[in-house]
Amino acid sequence: MPHRFVVEADGGSRGNPGPAGYGAVVFDQETGQPLAEAAEFIGTATNNVAEYQGLIAGLRAAYALDPAAHVLVRMDSKLVVEQMSGRWKIKHPDMRPLATEAAAIFPAGQVSYAWVPREQNKHADRLANEAMDAGGRGEPWRPATALPAAGPASPPGTDTSIGTGTGAGVGPDADFGASASAEAAGATEVRPAAPTMGWSPAPDLGPPTTLVLLRHGETALTPQKRFSGSTGSDPELSPVGLRQAEHAAAALAARGTVEAVVTSPLRRCRQTARAVADRLGLDVQVDAGLRETDFGAWEGLTFAEVRERYPADLTTWLGSTKAAPTGGGESFAAVAHRVAEARDALIGRHPGRTVLVVTHVTPIKTLVRLALGAPPESLFRMELSAASLSAVAYFGDGNASLRLLNDTSHLR
Repeated sequence: MPHRFVVEADGGSRGNPGPAGYGAVVFDQETGQPLAEAAEFIGTATNNVAEYQGLIAGLRAAYALDPAAHVLVRMDSKLVVEQMSGRWKIKHPDMRPLATEAAAIFPAGQVSYAWVPREQNKHADRLANEAMDAGGRGEPWRPATALPAAGPASPPGTDTSIGTGTGAGVGPDADFGASASAEAAGATEVRPAAPTMGWSPAPDLGPPTTLVLLRHGETALTPQKRFSGSTGSDPELSPVGLRQAEHAAAALAARGTVEAVVTSPLRRCRQTARAVADRLGLDVQVDAGLRETDFGAWEGLTFAEVRERYPADLTTWLGSTKAAPTGGGESFAAVAHRVAEARDALIGRHPGRTVLVVTHVTPIKTLVRLALGAPPESLFRMELSAASLSAVAYFGDGNASLRLLNDTSHLR
């Protein structure tokens, strides 16, 4: 039976923006007993950033206690509560990645939100002020007294309290499922009087649609690092690439979660998809929206050769996603538009299912970037190996969660 927790979180900024900190506490919903705390001075930030950081820390602490728990978040920030509940749009660019990070900690449907007056959020408010006071002294926040030893059991080797610092990011599960817990360390404060707590479960959004993203195996051009897009020689898989496709097929068959296979129309992807589909006993669907970028006159050239022949065009291309390669190629902005359309169509055709999407570097990086709300330049900051696996889950409320990126363990 999953536990029921209440997370109370708060953040503050003395100047807005100014010296800022957050505090969060996890309570057992039935007994009101505090189970874990988090607090940190985060430097110069706004109130809203601090509030979101407190929410993230509280959710991570709850996840470390029980990843299957149902969580009620109580905050006195109307903005955070309404945005995380999906009733208000998130317009500020600084808030979007924080909201995405918070939403990815627990699977959809396990967390609900309620606004409370400030006087009902005193514990988290005190922790946030303690963190800011400690930061003003140039010291890390430290708990005054350890919490009583109680609460749900944790897996061996897992600490059930969160200390200073934001901790590790949320990692992927081996079967493209819920995100793994953040690192936990330290213990904290005394138990306050048990607050009065209600329970208002979030609507059941159902299972997400999960796109498992498989980059095709190697071709002869891959180890040479040549531009290989949608209008070049359309190379086939090399012997190495064929072996990689078989390894990926075996790994996906062992997981047993893929229910449909969709591929780019290019030969290297169709060959990779066929290897997996044959192992799974599934048909292969072709979607032209998943094809690689058209690199125009750069097709078949190395980066060094493009820099030598088209230096000005290359500089412009690296500086703007709206710039196209020489000779009528396709800009990354144009690719993002068609890939987003393909993604939306897949989600519409396969609601709540796990779909293997066999495609290329640019479409996969684009789907990851869009899921994270990351800036366009993030395309140049991701590594994506041949025959690697990534995964993104899409929920009914429009949120997305990156579950896996560039996994090549099946090739080792």
